[in-house]
Amino acid sequence: MGSLPSFSDAHCHFKEINTTQLMNLFKTQQKYLNFFFHNLDLNQTLIFTQTLLKIEGTIFFTGVGKSGFVAQKISQTLVSLGIRASFLSPVDALHGDIGILSGGTSNAVVFFSKSGNSEELLKLAPCAKAKGAYLISVTSTEDNLLRAVCDLNVHLPLERELCPFDLAPVTSTTIQMVFGDTVAVALMGARNLTRDEYAANHPAGRIGKSLIFKVKDVMKKQDELPVCKEGDLIMDQLVELTSKGCGCLLVIDDEYRLIGTFTDGDLRRTLKASGEGIFKLTVGQMCNRNPRTISSNVMAVDAMRRMEAPPSPVQFLPVLDDQNVLIGIVTLHGLVSAGL
Repeated sequence: MGSLPSFSDAHCHFKEINTTQLMNLFKTQQKYLNFFFHNLDLNQTLIFTQTLLKIEGTIFFTGVGKSGFVAQKISQTLVSLGIRASFLSPVDALHGDIGILSGGTSNAVVFFSKSGNSEELLKLAPCAKAKGAYLISVTSTEDNLLRAVCDLNVHLPLERELCPFDLAPVTSTTIQMVFGDTVAVALMGARNLTRDEYAANHPAGRIGKSLIFKVKDVMKKQDELPVCKEGDLIMDQLVELTSKGCGCLLVIDDEYRLIGTFTDGDLRRTLKASGEGIFKLTVGQMCNRNPRTISSNVMAVDAMRRMEAPPSPVQFLPVLDDQNVLIGIVTLHGLVSAGL
């Protein structure tokens, strides 16, 4: 751990922060969050979730300030689940972007607001209503102007902000995020989203790769394979062992069926035990005839788990077909290089 940076004299009035103070803050925040969980109206939340599930058009989320960031994040979460959603800036909406609401009652607008009295949202609501959208407010004050102009309101119970002045939105935005993400998962379950469908929406990141890539997509094959016969002398196969970048030799018979594997670790151990006798030893005499193997249709992420499984991790897995014929090799380096 590096040393703490030094501060100039201008910062000498700062008070020290210790672990006890931090722990007390976390415990207080936990207390405020528990207040939200214990007082949330689940029937109201169920109606909200069912309403979103029935929207045939697009679900637009909006908000200002920190609530706007939460609204944008929730909309992006739903999009990643294959649900038609988008963020609508309340300011830009009043300068032309509200045209996206064309489509009548098939759309919904969800307003995230702690107070429910934000001027920008109150200006947007009647305009969105005029476009035929179904309006939903998600607020943390019982009596507010926004809920009066919306078709549905969800109350997010808020004891107070963690901020010592009860002003900075640090607890209210947390419960907004928890509420929105939990409803998103409920919608995910209700829509019977499959792993494949979810992966199709995340093709580039590690999430998508772990759900899409199979061993056959990342394995080496054909001329890339470090193959040899069991009767070949070990010393004659050193170039094959080192040049293919797999850290091993794959020992096969005339039908390309796998007999065993011989690793660079096996080479070192054999050399230490046999000395000059290694010049007379064949690969078949020293190979592992019971190596871990894998099928080409197994998920690549499962191949990595198999490499790491007890009793000891391995760096590669030969890939075999149903007839025990060698068709490829998947390496740990290859999986890492593929982003897994």
